[in-house]
Amino acid sequence: MPGRASTPPTERIDAAAIRAITLDLDDTLWPIAPVMARVEQRVDAWLHAHCPEVAAAWPVEAMRALRETINREHPEYAHDYTMQRKLTLRRAFAPFGLDEGWVEAAYAIYQHERNCVDCYADAEPALARLAGRLPLVSLSNGNADLARIGLDRHFRFSISAREVGVAKPDPQIFLHACERLGLAPHQVLHVGDDPALDVAGARAVGMPAVWINRAGLAWHDADAPVLHFPDLAALAAWIEAHTPPPAGG
Repeated sequence: MPGRASTPPTERIDAAAIRAITLDLDDTLWPIAPVMARVEQRVDAWLHAHCPEVAAAWPVEAMRALRETINREHPEYAHDYTMQRKLTLRRAFAPFGLDEGWVEAAYAIYQHERNCVDCYADAEPALARLAGRLPLVSLSNGNADLARIGLDRHFRFSISAREVGVAKPDPQIFLHACERLGLAPHQVLHVGDDPALDVAGARAVGMPAVWINRAGLAWHDADAPVLHFPDLAALAAWIEAHTPPPAGG
C-alpha cells in the first residue's frame, strides 16, 4: 500500500547518507492536466480576440494536433517544451504573415497560464518542512517557473530538461543535479510521481528514489521502490524522522 515502505532485495536506502533532495514538479507538487487544459483555452481565447483568422484555422484540438506533428518532426527538441510551443505557433501563424512578435505575444499568454498552478494541499507546507532539513533542488522535464509560481524560496536552485539538453530519465540530467550540488548520487534523494521518468531514472544512476503515489496505484513489477508515499506530507515526516534537525533548531 502507498505510504508503507517495502524492501526489495535490489535496493537499500541509507537515510544517514542523504544530503539533498531533488524534486519533480508536475503531478508531484500540483496536478498538471487541469493547468494544460486551461492553457489551451486561454491561448485560444487570445487568438480569437487578436488574430481570429488563426483561431478559425487552428481551434484547440487542431492546435494540439499541430504540436504533436511538430514534436514528431523535431525530435531534437523532445526535451524542450518551450521550443515545441514556439515552433507550433510559428507554423500556425506563418500562412497569415504574422511575424515573430506575434509568436512571442501568444507564447507570453501560454507562459503566464502555465505558471498559474493549484498546488496539492500538502505541497507547500511539506516543502517548508523538507527545506528545513535538507537542500531542495527542482528537477523537471517541464517549463514551470518556480519564481512566478511563488515557490522558489524553498529551493536552492532549479534544473530543467531544456537547460541540460536531455529529459528524464536520461542519466545526464540526474548526474548534472548531483554535480551542481557537489554530492555523489547516493547522497541525493530524488522524489517524483512517475515510475519510469523519476524512480527508474534516478535509481539507474545510483540515486535513492521516492515514489509519490497520490492515486494509490500498484507498482508495475516486483522491484517496487523502498520508499513510496501517498503525498509529500508523508515524505516530510519520514525525512524528519531520519535526519537531524538543523543546528539551532
